[in-house]
Amino acid sequence: MTALAANAGPSRWWRSRTVRRFTSHHLALLGVAMITLLTLACVFGPHLLPYDSLYIDLRARFSPPLTGDHYLGTDPLGRDVAARLFMAGRTSLLVAFFAMLLSTLIGTLVGVIAGYRGGWIGAALMRTVDGFLSFPSIFLLLALAAALKPSPAMVTVIVAVTSWMEVARIVEAEVRSLREREFVLAGRMLGLSGAHIMFREILPNAMGPIIVAATLTVAHAILLEAYISFLGYGIQPPLPSWGNMLEGAQQYLDSAPWLAIIPGAAITIAVTSFNFIGDGLRDALDVRDDRV
Repeated sequence: MTALAANAGPSRWWRSRTVRRFTSHHLALLGVAMITLLTLACVFGPHLLPYDSLYIDLRARFSPPLTGDHYLGTDPLGRDVAARLFMAGRTSLLVAFFAMLLSTLIGTLVGVIAGYRGGWIGAALMRTVDGFLSFPSIFLLLALAAALKPSPAMVTVIVAVTSWMEVARIVEAEVRSLREREFVLAGRMLGLSGAHIMFREILPNAMGPIIVAATLTVAHAILLEAYISFLGYGIQPPLPSWGNMLEGAQQYLDSAPWLAIIPGAAITIAVTSFNFIGDGLRDALDVRDDRV
C-alpha cells in the first residue's frame, strides 16, 4: 500500500495527511498557482489576442510593451511578442513534460531492476549510470543536438537521454531500502515472480521519491531546452520556443531589452514554480516526517 493510499480513502483523499502537508507549504501552493496561470495563458492566450504568432506588421517593428494592441510589444519583424510567448510556452512546456515522462520511465526501469536484482546486474547498471554522470551533461547534450536533426520530438529525446540518470540513482536507493521489507519477503515466500514483486509490490511504495524527481525533472528539462535552443541546436524558427526567442533577442539587448526580459521571465517563473512544487511534494510525501 502506498504512503498516499495509507493516509486517505478514495472518497476523502483531500483530507489526508499528505494533502494537508502539501497545502501547508505556501511556496508549493504559489508554484501551483503560477504554473497553472502560465499553462492556461499558453493554452488559451493565443486565441484571445488580436494577432497570431506569425502575423507581421512592419509598421509596428520594435513597439515597446503596452503599445496599442501589442500588449508585450513586437519583435524586429513586427510580430506580436505576447502571441509568440504563449505559442513558445506550448512548445517548451510540451517538450519538458514529455522529456520528463521519458526520462522518468527510463530511470525508474533501470533503478528498479538495479535495486532489486543487485549483484552483477545491479552493479553493471549503476556503473552505466555513473559513466553517464561522469560525462559532462552539457557536452553530451550539445553533441547529440549537433549530430541529430533538430525537431521538437528529437529535442525531447535528447533532453530525456541526458536527464534519466538522477532518477535512476534515486529509485535504486529507494528500492534497495525496500527489498528486504516484510511484504517483499512474503511475496517471495508465496512464489511471486521477480517482475511481479518489482513492479506490483515495490514500485508503488517507491512512488513518492519518483513523483518528486519527476517534478524537478520538468524544471531541469525547461532549462535544457532553452539552453540548446538558445545556442541554435534546438527548436528551429519559425516554431517559437522560449529558448530561440532569447537567441533572437540577444542582439537587441540595448535597443529592445523586453525581447529578452519577457521570455527570460517566463522561463524563470516556470522553473521556479516546478521547484517549489517539488519541494512541497518532497515534504508531503516524506513518510519519515511525523508532522501532520
